[in-house]
Amino acid sequence: MKYALPSSLSLSLSAVALTMLTATAAHADDHNYAPPASANAQDFIAVFKELNGVHPGIRKAHAKGVCAAGTFTPSAAANQRFDTALFDSGEVPVTLRFSMGGGNPEADERQGTRGVGIQFQLPDNKQHNIAGITSALFSGSTPNHFLGLLQWNLKIMRGEATREDIAKYIAANPSMQAAVDWNKGRMPSSEYTNADYYGIHAFWVAGEQQREKFRWQLLPSSGNDYLTQEEQKSLPTTFLAERLVERLKADGEVSFDWHWTIGAEEDPTNDPSVLWPEDRERVNVGKITITAAGGEDCTPINFDPMRVVRGIQPSDDPVLPMRSAAYAISFGQRLSNQ
Repeated sequence: MKYALPSSLSLSLSAVALTMLTATAAHADDHNYAPPASANAQDFIAVFKELNGVHPGIRKAHAKGVCAAGTFTPSAAANQRFDTALFDSGEVPVTLRFSMGGGNPEADERQGTRGVGIQFQLPDNKQHNIAGITSALFSGSTPNHFLGLLQWNLKIMRGEATREDIAKYIAANPSMQAAVDWNKGRMPSSEYTNADYYGIHAFWVAGEQQREKFRWQLLPSSGNDYLTQEEQKSLPTTFLAERLVERLKADGEVSFDWHWTIGAEEDPTNDPSVLWPEDRERVNVGKITITAAGGEDCTPINFDPMRVVRGIQPSDDPVLPMRSAAYAISFGQRLSNQ
C-alpha cells in the first residue's frame, strides 16, 4: 500500500548574478557584513521596488517574460513509484511562463538568469505549481542572506558601498559561496528552451513504502546552447520571446524531460545553498512538451511553488514559505495595478 501525504497549499526570489566571484580577506571598516537579523516578505517587496523602480501591474521580480502552453505526460516509472495526483491522470495541460531574473521589465536578455514557472492543470480544477531558475543553488542558506545581498546591491546603487563590499559580505557568510562558485564562468542560454532549470528546494513525495525527498531539474530534449561573448555584444537586448516563437514555428514543439533527484537520509532539506551529491538516484518522471507561445494566459497565474497537489509536500526549507508570502503580496499588488 502506498504511503499517503497530506496535500498542501508569482514575486519570485530571483537568483542574483554575482560578478564578484571570490572574496579576499576584509580589512577592518565600518560596515557590518552580517545578514539582516530578520527578513519578511514585505522586506523583499520593498527592496525589489527600490532596486528596479515601481512598475504598476508588473511582477516585482522576474518582471520580463513570455507565456507558453503545452502538456505534461508522466512516465510509467513515476506513476508506479509515487503516490501523487500529479501522475494519476495521464497527459494534462500546462501553462508556462519563461522569464528573466530581476524586477526590470526591460531587462537585457543578453545576460542574467532565466526562470520558468509551470502550472499543471489537473482534473477537478486542481493545480500544481513549480518554479525554477537556471542556477542550481540559492544565494545563501536562509532568506536573510539573500535579503542582505539585495540590500548591498541597493547600497551600491546609492553610492554607499562598492562591489568590494559584496565580496566581503559573501566572505563573511560562507553559505553564499557555493552559488558564486557554481555560476562562475557560465554563459546565459541562447534560448529559453535550451537551458536546464532547477527547482532548488527540496520537497517530499509519497512513495510505495515511505515518503521520499526530492529536488527537480528540467533538461531540454534538444540539449543546452549558450550565448558566445560575440553574441552578447551583437544581439539586441530583447530576443528570447521571438526565438521561442520561431522555434515552435520551425519544429512544431519543444520539450523538457523532468527529472527528480532522490535524496538520501543525510541530504539536507532545509538548505537550498547546498547541492546533493551527484551520485544520488535520478528518476525521469515525465515530459513537458511546449506547443504554443505568446498571449496572456500565464499573466493571471501566481506560480507559488508551495501550491501542490495530494502526495507532494513542501520541505522545511525556510526560503519556501518566504517565497510563498512574497508571491502573494506581489500578486495582490499586481492585480490592483500597484
